[in-house]
Amino acid sequence: MSLDHTMPVQFALPDLGENIESGDVIRILVAIGDRLAEDQTVIELETDKAVIEVPSSINGTVSKIFVQQGDTIAVGQPILEVEAAATKFPVAEEAPPVPVPAEKPAPAPLVEEVPPKPAPTLTSTDSPVPAAPATRRLAREIGVDIAQVQGTGPGGRISSDDVKAHSKKQHTARAAAPTTSLPDFGQWGAIERQPMTKVREITAERLAQAWATIPQVTQFDKADITRLEKWRTAYGPKAEAAGGKLTPTAILIKVLGMALKVFPQFNASIDMAQREVVYKRYFHIGIAVDTPHGLLVPVVRDVDQKNIIELAVELNELAQKTRERKIGPADMQGGSMTISNVGTMGGTAFTPIVNPPEVAILGVARSQVEPTYIDGQLQPRTFLPLSLSYDHRLIDGADGARFLRWVCTALADPFIALLEG
Repeated sequence: MSLDHTMPVQFALPDLGENIESGDVIRILVAIGDRLAEDQTVIELETDKAVIEVPSSINGTVSKIFVQQGDTIAVGQPILEVEAAATKFPVAEEAPPVPVPAEKPAPAPLVEEVPPKPAPTLTSTDSPVPAAPATRRLAREIGVDIAQVQGTGPGGRISSDDVKAHSKKQHTARAAAPTTSLPDFGQWGAIERQPMTKVREITAERLAQAWATIPQVTQFDKADITRLEKWRTAYGPKAEAAGGKLTPTAILIKVLGMALKVFPQFNASIDMAQREVVYKRYFHIGIAVDTPHGLLVPVVRDVDQKNIIELAVELNELAQKTRERKIGPADMQGGSMTISNVGTMGGTAFTPIVNPPEVAILGVARSQVEPTYIDGQLQPRTFLPLSLSYDHRLIDGADGARFLRWVCTALADPFIALLEG
């Protein structure tokens, strides 16, 4: 084969991250005949988490485009075809770069046969199954038990496509909510129908699933932030000079990170398949951000290692990126716990829904000045209403009350957080 020989190579939608199976094509950025470079963006895809720029992993000339604007495409589905140099782009990921003898059957293991064992757990992805190391690694990364995957290759060999197909089957096998026939609303007046955005569609599915599968309890309390508000006013200019804003949320991020150290059962996830509790040693706080496209939850990482001004700057930048849809899926994964602050919109309390696989979420309403008796005298005090929802499978009511009271006390007297957190 000559070095300048070309051959068609298809580029498919790659793995986009945790639990992202598909997305809607909102823009196609290449045309037939274009010269495509590696890492060049080919489409913009709207998923349940964000608008993602999908870069090419190959070079060549675009010869076919298989998708159109508005199409919903799944991971592994071909997007386009290019004419690429065969010496640079082997057809299959597991094909060797040079001719080799035909693959021989794998030798029999040097142990005596034993009866079949029960299906292994997710920790058994290194068991001897017919799959390449790269395929095994993919299975580990997306949480698939490779021993349960049906291989479609010769002799039952498992490919990356088999792993992705098995993962998709797992996620789509969730229990479907019963549907109710709606009346013809047009008989009572004018109506308009609009399709759900991808963000709204997946949010609806996940929140319904969370509500149906997690026994949730919501605890309510109020934090006296009178002293904190004076401190926030005094030191606000310092945060602004650094490029941030000293909001109650920025302070809550720091306090919540400390609380998770004192109450580690809140910084955990439940693995019901393994009958285990996963305790996290990192402290990442998700922040629910209201955008025109729906609710998105970017994550502020390692809050225990940053001061409040640093957190205020990062929070400001993250919120701006989120509203401009410049945030990626990786920025919205790995949270320890979530804060949902609706204080700017009003209200006295609400019941936020736990964002799985987290086990708790803190809701924040609008602060109010209330007359309060202190040492027999009526004084005006500023209170911040807090609503803590948690997974009752792991967290008992007494633990929920202690956690929320600790947060309230730390907001009223930050020295408590420094002393115990």
